[in-house]
Amino acid sequence: MNQKLNATLAENIRLYIVSKGFQHNERLPPERELAAHFKVSRGELRKALNCLEADGLIWRHVGRGTFVGARPVLNLNDVAYLGELASPIQVIAARLAIEPSLARLAAHSGTRADFIAMRTCNERCRAAPDWRSYEAQDNNLHAIIAKATQNKLLVYLFETLNVVRRSTVWGQSRETTGPAASYCSFDEHEAICAAIEARDADLAEACMREHLISVRDRVLPTLSR
Repeated sequence: MNQKLNATLAENIRLYIVSKGFQHNERLPPERELAAHFKVSRGELRKALNCLEADGLIWRHVGRGTFVGARPVLNLNDVAYLGELASPIQVIAARLAIEPSLARLAAHSGTRADFIAMRTCNERCRAAPDWRSYEAQDNNLHAIIAKATQNKLLVYLFETLNVVRRSTVWGQSRETTGPAASYCSFDEHEAICAAIEARDADLAEACMREHLISVRDRVLPTLSR
């Protein structure tokens, strides 16, 4: 399968996931069913799934299947348990306690490769065709910032929090199929990354805090407290 056809199949699978309303960490049909549905071979299907996995839209576990979202660092039972314990308000409070400090450390320890990855992820955020794709790239960006700290323990703590965040039922309604070109998180993300790349730790921390407060103020008023 050439690269163009592979990209087309990956896009068709992404649209299938959106149209069927699969939830985060929900298992997709078996590969044989997906291959039959899209009228392709198992090999062709796997190449397309590789693309979606690289973008954080799906993850695969040998013997268990293909799941929606990024690969969790915990097993699914732990994810479900932690997701039941945490409310959206608690999740955002935890993010505010942790992620500004990660941005500060990333400004000190980030590498050129980290900065390139951040810029690429920001471009993909702006180009996302729908909310699910945007959220996958948003997730990737925050993960890249955490990894730029070069601190494996902090990365593990971030990933644990991030899995809980993505497993929490937010109940947020969407009035559009995807983010508008003026969506405020685009500029907020770029301000964070610019500060990190400039090695301005104070500004990176402040920009991350402002971004998370912006997220909190957009999301929490729509939720039942």
